[in-house]
Amino acid sequence: MTRVDSRSAPPLEISPETWRLAWVVAFGAFAGGLDTSLINIALNTIERDFGADLELAQWISSAYLLALAVSLPVCAWLGRRLGVGRLWLGALVAFTVVSGLCAAAPSMPVLIGLRVLQGLTAGLLVPAGQTILGQAVGPGRLGRVMARIGIAVVLAPALGPVLGGLLLHGLSWRWLFLINVPIGILAILAGLKWIPHERGTHTGPLDVAGFAYIGLGLPLTVYGLTTWGALGTPEPARVLLSLALGCAGMAAFVVHALRRTDPLLDVTLYRTSAYTAASVAFVFNGALTFGCALLIPLYFQLLRGEGVFETGLRTLALGAGTAVMLPLSGRLTDRYGGGPVAATGTLCTAVATGAFALGLDQQPVLEQAMIFLLGMGIGMASTPLMVSAFTAVPRERLPDATSQINIIVRIGGALGAAIYAVVLARALPTGPHHAFRVAFTWQAGTGLAAFAGALLLWFILSRNDDRATAPAHH
Repeated sequence: MTRVDSRSAPPLEISPETWRLAWVVAFGAFAGGLDTSLINIALNTIERDFGADLELAQWISSAYLLALAVSLPVCAWLGRRLGVGRLWLGALVAFTVVSGLCAAAPSMPVLIGLRVLQGLTAGLLVPAGQTILGQAVGPGRLGRVMARIGIAVVLAPALGPVLGGLLLHGLSWRWLFLINVPIGILAILAGLKWIPHERGTHTGPLDVAGFAYIGLGLPLTVYGLTTWGALGTPEPARVLLSLALGCAGMAAFVVHALRRTDPLLDVTLYRTSAYTAASVAFVFNGALTFGCALLIPLYFQLLRGEGVFETGLRTLALGAGTAVMLPLSGRLTDRYGGGPVAATGTLCTAVATGAFALGLDQQPVLEQAMIFLLGMGIGMASTPLMVSAFTAVPRERLPDATSQINIIVRIGGALGAAIYAVVLARALPTGPHHAFRVAFTWQAGTGLAAFAGALLLWFILSRNDDRATAPAHH
């Protein structure tokens, strides 16, 4: 009997109700993701307004990112306890309210404290939204639906510098926070109508020890890596101490979780080969994605002498390429599986960054084409990797999977940005042209590592499909 590969069959239909649910979740993710880059452009303005120094002003951004990392591990437990729909709505309401309070902040310390609260709530939106969609949509549809969240998650940071520049051109920095209020209100109203409001289950008490380990270990690791990249060296004591304590906390959490029957996060998911392969590829893909957000703007500012607003316009091709490819990658994933689509996307990122490593000076058309290809590669890789990871685990463990994948992306992104920043800083004395070639060479290597991980995932998924469809022997 000839076996028909189900992955080559036409994608299953998606109901209008599911599409509405996807767009509502994506709208909330956009609100949270916008603040990861929107505020960075206004740090100098806020510093002058409050009469503070730049080192303190940097914590407006750092406090948000570190708080976001703290909330990721507890998202799975809160989702089970409260219900993921209720958690998502509550986080969005809190995020919107705190955004309004940030706009009215009377001093720098108050603003930093409010940014911590804003980051804690924003960190719950994406994994909770992914869980809502993953539980509502079965295999064969998840790629197209998850791509809608992907558009919001990728486009929001890309549009942040451009939108921030436009707002600052004629308005106060406080409007950078106020803009979240109408967006949040619209998302809340839509969520009240379409997000499921099921109550949570009677789960066990919070794993306080596990949360202490990872709640300290994860932000310390991210802070150490981020500071390492900003300083260009790991030698300062605060960097080494943060990395040592952070890695120790993460390791202690893994040991602790393996010993408990009800851990904060189920790390035994990594015993599933497809989930592990997708996670490994995600580390490198996250490093490359966050690295692009660092290197591409610096390329135009340091090498081409562009201003902030002009740089934002020239990097729009990155977000445009991602936005164009994400819906297509979701459809391709539903039809052919995550392996071949992820492999193609990661190969595109390696080719595009490799082109920059070879030098694109004085070739603006090719330069924009490669940035667009890089965005396409990022968009083509992220959705199939995510779908492959989520479909590899049981439905009831999906909250753990969404939290863990977002943690992996956060660590991979911080690690990649730190490495590229250090490589660039150490090569700059030899000249900016050579320095950027070296940095993009490292980034191309990361793309090849992600490609190798995607090939491994493709092999595992193909082998699992062959086993599932093999005729039984009696």
